[in-house]
Amino acid sequence: MIVTEGIVKVFQAEDIQTVALKNVSLEIEKGDFVAIMGPSGCGKTTLLNILGLIDNPNTGKYFLFDQDVTRLKEKQKTELRKQNIGFVFQNFNLIDELTVHENIELPLIYLGWKKKARKTRVDEVIEKMNISHRKNLFPIQLSGGQQQRVAVARAVVANPPLILADEPTGNLDSMHGEEVMNLLNDLNKEGTTIVMVSHSQRDASYSRRVVHLFDGQIINENLNKLM
Repeated sequence: MIVTEGIVKVFQAEDIQTVALKNVSLEIEKGDFVAIMGPSGCGKTTLLNILGLIDNPNTGKYFLFDQDVTRLKEKQKTELRKQNIGFVFQNFNLIDELTVHENIELPLIYLGWKKKARKTRVDEVIEKMNISHRKNLFPIQLSGGQQQRVAVARAVVANPPLILADEPTGNLDSMHGEEVMNLLNDLNKEGTTIVMVSHSQRDASYSRRVVHLFDGQIINENLNKLM
C-alpha cells in the first residue's frame, strides 16, 4: 500500500537549514498496523504528513496504492487524500461550533454524499463508537476521551483504507487512552491499515510493527505481533 524510496525533507528558515528526514525508505502492506517511534524532533510527524499528502518531500519517491504520488498535482493529491485517508490528531481538531454528529458528517459532505445517506452512515458510526447519546452535544461538553472518540469516528466514517494517527492518546489519561487504542486495534482487525506516531511504548504495543526514527533516519524495526 505504501512505499517510500529515499525520502528527504529539508526545512529552510532564513539562513538556517534543518534536515527533518534523511533517505527514509519504508514499506507498509495493506492491513498492517505500524507505530513510528522516536524522540521529539526526529521527524515522526514530518513523515506522517508526507504519507498523508499534507507535505511533500524535497527528494525521493512516495508510492501510494502503486501510484507515484510525488508526481501528482496538489488538486490530485487532495482528491486522493479525501477518498483514501482518515486522520486522527493529538489535539482532536474538532470544530467547536458543530455538534458531534455534524463533526463526524463533515468528510461525507466533502465527498458529496446525499443527506439521507450521510445520516445513515453517521448514525452507524456513532453507534459503533458508543457515543450515540452524545451526538447532539458540542465538543466543549465532552471529556478528552469522548472528543477523541468523535475524532476517530470522523476519521473512519467514509471507510478509508488508511488511517494516520499522530499521538492519538497524547492528551488523554491512561483509561481513555486505552479506549482509543482499543478502537484503533478493532479497526485494524477489520482490515484498516493504520500508521501511528507515538512516544508511548504502551500504545506501540498494539501495533504489529514498530519503526524507530532517530535524527530523521530509520535506525531499526521490530515486530510486535505475528502478521
